[in-house]
Amino acid sequence: MHTVAVLWNADDLGMTLRYRAAEVEAPRLGMVIVPLGVHAPDDFDTAFAEMNKTPPDGILMVTDILTNLNRKRVMQYAEEHRLPAIYEYAFLAHDGGLMSYGPDQDAVDRAAGLTDRILKGAKPADLPLELPTRFQFAVNLKAAKAIGLTIPEAILLRADDVIE
Repeated sequence: MHTVAVLWNADDLGMTLRYRAAEVEAPRLGMVIVPLGVHAPDDFDTAFAEMNKTPPDGILMVTDILTNLNRKRVMQYAEEHRLPAIYEYAFLAHDGGLMSYGPDQDAVDRAAGLTDRILKGAKPADLPLELPTRFQFAVNLKAAKAIGLTIPEAILLRADDVIE
């Protein structure tokens, strides 16, 4: 059974729901989730200390403003401890993360359009619920090499973006 440490902003309901989704699916995939909810930048040190006590097999970082602002710390920890880490957006793989899987930039652009409509007076309840339709998988080969990981060719062929 593999363990995955999940870092997320525990003060954000949306991020907590994403963490819970991972927690629900983990047993089906033969994984155990180690919950490491953070509330502030200092909590990352506590999360890293927990991972030092009981090292996980990998890290999943749920992305919001708090985790994004501390992403370099997470990436550095993962590299120093030779842990594979996955992120939700391709820009995080481009920024040094090992890999990412999540909605493509179109989802962000659509969210910005809905925000614009609300700021111009539209009622949020009258706007359509939009779900992502395209997900992007990115792999950073430099990050893989830094932790001594060889990415199988089959994975590279499935990736939308391979960062050399």
